[in-house]
Formats: sequence, C-alpha cells, structure tokens
Amino acid sequence: MPSLSQFYTLKSPIFLKQISDIHRTNPRETQVSNSASMISRAISITSMQQNIAPSKTRSTTFNDVDIHIRYAKELKNVKRILFEKARESSMDGLYMIDMIQRLGIEHHFEEEIQEAVRNHYLKLGSSDRDDLQLSKVSLQFRLLRQQLCHVDTGVFENFMDKKGKLKQEFWGNIEGLIELFEASQLSIEGEDDLEEAGNFTYDLLSSWSSRFHDHHHHEANVIANTLKFPIHRSLPRFTPRNFLIPSSQLNNNGWLMPLENLSQISTQLVNSMNLKEIYAVSKWWKDLGLAKELKFARDEPIKWYMWAMACLTDPCFSEERIELTKPLSLVYIIDDIFDVYGSLDELTLFVDAVNGWDLGAIEKLPDYMKACFKALYDITNEFSIKVQNKYGWNPKKTLIKSWMRLCNAFLEEAKWLSSGKLPNGEEYLKNGIVSTGVQVCLAHTFFMLGHSITNENVALMDGFPTLISSTSTILRLCDDLEGAKGNVDQVGKDGSYLSCYMKDQSGISVEMAREHTKHKVSDAWKCLNNECFNPTNPFPSSFSKICLNVARMVPMMYSYDKSSPSRLEEHVKSLLYFGGDGIKEIIQKDQTLVM
Repeated sequence: MPSLSQFYTLKSPIFLKQISDIHRTNPRETQVSNSASMISRAISITSMQQNIAPSKTRSTTFNDVDIHIRYAKELKNVKRILFEKARESSMDGLYMIDMIQRLGIEHHFEEEIQEAVRNHYLKLGSSDRDDLQLSKVSLQFRLLRQQLCHVDTGVFENFMDKKGKLKQEFWGNIEGLIELFEASQLSIEGEDDLEEAGNFTYDLLSSWSSRFHDHHHHEANVIANTLKFPIHRSLPRFTPRNFLIPSSQLNNNGWLMPLENLSQISTQLVNSMNLKEIYAVSKWWKDLGLAKELKFARDEPIKWYMWAMACLTDPCFSEERIELTKPLSLVYIIDDIFDVYGSLDELTLFVDAVNGWDLGAIEKLPDYMKACFKALYDITNEFSIKVQNKYGWNPKKTLIKSWMRLCNAFLEEAKWLSSGKLPNGEEYLKNGIVSTGVQVCLAHTFFMLGHSITNENVALMDGFPTLISSTSTILRLCDDLEGAKGNVDQVGKDGSYLSCYMKDQSGISVEMAREHTKHKVSDAWKCLNNECFNPTNPFPSSFSKICLNVARMVPMMYSYDKSSPSRLEEHVKSLLYFGGDGIKEIIQKDQTLVM
C-alpha cells in the first residue's frame, strides 16, 4: 500500500476533527499539528454526545432561561441551514447529516434529514453522482440505507475488479477506505461482497494504523477508533469520536460552528437531566428495599440506569428511562437469585409462582424470594396501569409472558449447572438469547413508546420476533466472547456458547471457536440490519432504533479487565463528577462506580 505521504501528494488535504478522549485532553483546549501529508486540526467539543470529563473548575450551574434561549436560537439556525441543503440535494447536505449523527443530535432533525435524503435519492439517477469517488458513494449508500431508501451494493461495482475485489488503485485512499468500511457495517443477508469488502478494508486500515505507535498520531487514532467503533455499531455519545472532514467542508460551509455550539449547549442540558434521573432511580431503589432484603444480590442502580440511558437516547424520554430501569433492575436481581443463591428446589418454586402469576403463591416461597416476587408482581402491575392510562392498551399479559419466558430460561441454565452437563451449542444459544433479558426489556420499551400498538404487533411481541432475537443473539454471543477473553482457562468448562460449541466440535482450539462465534455475531448483525432497514418491518422505526441501540451498547457496557472500566462506566463517572458533592452518597452506595 502506498505511504500516506505518497497518497496525499496526489489528493487534496483532508482535515481531521478530533473529539478529545476523557483521560487525555482538556475539553477546553484546541491542539493544532501539521504533518507532511495531512493538515490536522484537533477541535475539542464539550458535547453531550462525547465521553468527556468536566473540568474541575467548571461550574455546574447555569441560567436555565438563558441556556434554553441560546439552545432554541442555535437549533433554529441549524434547521434553517439543513433545510437549505435539503433543497440543494448536494453532497454538502449529506456531510452535514453525517456530522449531526456523529454528534448524536439527530433527534432534533428527523424531518429535515428525511427530506434531505429523499431529495438526494430522487436526483441520483439524473445527475453526476461522482461514481468514481469511493468516499462519496460509500457515504451516500450508508445514509440512504439508514433512511430506508432502496440502494443495493451495485453502486460499488466501479470500485471492484473482475474478481469482485477492491481495485488496487483505491488501496491508498484512506478517506475512501474509512467510508467503505463504515458502509459495510450496514450489510444485510446475501450481501457477501460488501461484507468481504469491509473485511478487506479493515485489514488495509489496520495495516496502515499499526505503523504508528505514537498515541498522539491523529490519523492513526482516527483509523483505530473507526475500526473499534464504527458509527453504525456504536453510540456516538459514549465513544471517542475522531473523524475525517474533507477540506471542502471546513471552508465556508456555514454549519460546522453552529453544530458545535448546539452540541455544547446540549451537553449541559442533557447532563443536568441525566443527573436528575439518577437521583430519581436511586431514590426509587432505596425505597423499594430489595437491597436490604437480598444482601447477596447486586446493588447497582446506576449501572441499571446506564442501560436505559444508552438505549433511550432522545432527551424527551426522561420518564421512560426511569421506568425502564425498574424492570431492568429486576432482571439483574432475579439473575443473581438463580446464579448465586437459590437451590434448585427453591428456584423451581419461584418459577412456578411466576408461571401462575398468583400473589397467593408467595407463601410457598422462602423468605428471601418473597420480597423479590412481590416487587416483580407490583412493578409489572404499576407499569401496565401507566401504559393503559396513557395509550389505552393494557400490556400486562404480554409482560407476564416475557417474565415467564425469562425465568424458565434461568431455570434451564440452573438445571444444566446442577447436572454438570453442558448442552449442545444450538440448544444453549436458543435458551441463552432468552436469558439475556433483552426480550423483557424491549417488551416494556415497546409499550412505553406507545407507537404502533396493534393486535398484530402485540401478537408478534408475545412471540420472539426476529428484530428482538437477533439483538439478543448479539448480546449473548458478545458477552460470552468477552467473558471467555477474560477467563481463557475456563473456556470449555464454563456455561458459555464457546464451551458448548467446543464440546460439539471435538478437537477444535479456543481460537477456532472464537472465530466461529464472531461469524455468528456478524450474521446476527446482518439479520438485525435486514429487519431495521426493511420498509415492511411492522414495528415503528423508533423501536427499531432502540433495538439497534441495545446491540450497539454491548461493547460499551462490558469490560472484563478489572483495571479498565467500561466506556459507559467512564461516562457516568464523569457525569457524576459534573454533578458535584451532592451525589457522592449515591456513588459510594453503588458497587458499580467506586470512584
């Protein structure tokens, strides 16, 4: 592959925009560096969409009226600019949309984005599409597919040789390779060529990035972060967002600074809102009293809230984030009862009580289970009443079915553990995608949103729709992969998919089992993409996005290196630090966040 200097002497400069990482750069600082081949500009944005620790000298108070006035002004300005770009149907509009999505503020611009993409799509066939510019075609593909426009992989034919491989002339096009890799993450079943192109670009970019060992080499950092956190499979708010901006977009574009201003104000507003939600969740958990009753179980309300915060990213879902944390907490607590404390006989009694959904059955349970079952019973009833009052539909039957399914899956795993016999891989996975608890949480989320609650969709929710099963598969397999990475000696002995698969395939190595599991994760992502980008998907796009967010947050949540907290934990720690001394009591009591 040509050196970067060789390549960029033939291309116009590309500017690098780098959002500083939490432990490295002061959010207020701007660093500028130059190299022989690329002009790099590092702009640090204290944005609600970035994982940034507040400065120690930063005030946590602000004038509510003033900040909302500024926010409304900046929002109006950006909407005006995006509307103008939508009418022009130019690449400028797509670059702007890409930036908006990377900053995680697209919820403000849903109509404008839809209009801009639609106009661009309609004019594709009648205008110069820059067919030989890999970066532009890849960006168009990604943004159009996201908006459910019909676009197939044939748009990449001009970049492939007769064997269907990427032409060598594009191997040094760093910007194009990055965009092609990003586009490949949206592949669906049957698009093997695009997936293969994505794997090839991954290898090319990894090779280039590995030449630089300096952590401050901006171009290498951009590539490393792109490969680790492709935008479609990550949550911009919780990842270091380093990305390339073509020089044409930095000069007189008129929208970069307004977006930066909007992001800065959003940070303050959303951080303040999240802190209030953490207070509410912590108070609810304390009042519930389960932490005192079940001292063996996890006492981590902030961790449970983190799932809700990451899945429901729109600021307007404040109440929903608090409500979703309640069933989330019960998933964890019941999991601990099955994994840590209960005997097989006691667990069977608990499952019988859930299957019968009769509060009278509580008398048959041991004392430590009584409080948990009553909390499950009461929270489900309260949630169902709230949904019925708001949307006119009582989801109680569906929610009970989801809890029954989960608890029976937990019991099945307990029986396997008790017998000392591992199931085969497919049997384990079929049960394992249920025991993730994803279906329980997404069922609650579906009814909380109140969108498209129909008899048909509720019937689908009563089952295990592909949209949810593919999401659950990603979580289960990724969790098993990361757990195996942290406990290599236990692979083949623990109850993970890798262990079960290795038992099925006698003689294979751990590495071979890992590669097989990674392929299954890739297949699950293609299945999830197919559901989300299918115009005939019966579920609303708002719900599909939340399913995507669940899959996206898996690498954000889990870290099996005890010396390295997950990215979500880092974000919440910085958020709590932003909140000042008043929240220290919450931090000290939550086992997740030992500062």
